[in-house]
Amino acid sequence: MAEGTVGADGRSEEPGLSRLVFSLPRPQPRVIVKADLLPAVSVLSLVGLVGIPLGWLWSLIAPPERVRVYDGNQLVPLQLESWHRFDDLGIYLLLAFAAGIATGVVVWLLRERRGPVIMIAAVLGGLLAGWLGTSMGVAFANGHYAVTGTPKIGDVLVKAPQLESLWVLVAQPLATALVYGLLAGWNGRDDLGRRLG
Repeated sequence: MAEGTVGADGRSEEPGLSRLVFSLPRPQPRVIVKADLLPAVSVLSLVGLVGIPLGWLWSLIAPPERVRVYDGNQLVPLQLESWHRFDDLGIYLLLAFAAGIATGVVVWLLRERRGPVIMIAAVLGGLLAGWLGTSMGVAFANGHYAVTGTPKIGDVLVKAPQLESLWVLVAQPLATALVYGLLAGWNGRDDLGRRLG
């Protein structure tokens, strides 16, 4: 007859009984949509409004392009000045990517609202911020570099920075989704820590 082991409470246990202990399965956390809708609209709106100061900051940093006036009001950039078109695009991409990283971290810190509803709202807000930032940024830049008077042939003008590609719209939402997804994967909890908040 095999001898049993003594448990922590002093009672003897038979070998193999610890494998027979039955435990109820934990309920899987569910996505809460209805409770997160109003906060999601707030997140979408606030993240979208980030585009206005982002566009203003871009209009101050982005370099203008110097152009010479030729016959027929044709504007030809001076040597190497056309590279500023790429500079304008790159500066906005970096600003939008940084704003997307900050947005993803700040939205993740809303512990009681973590989940796909808030993440989708933050990504859509980033898309709205990209649209507002590009529209308002170009408008602010046009105001900074307004042409006063009628230019003559041979004059050198300063042309306001422009954003010539719509791909800059996806920089902020992409960074937001990437950071939020990385933080959710790193968390590793089924409910993303919502109940701890």
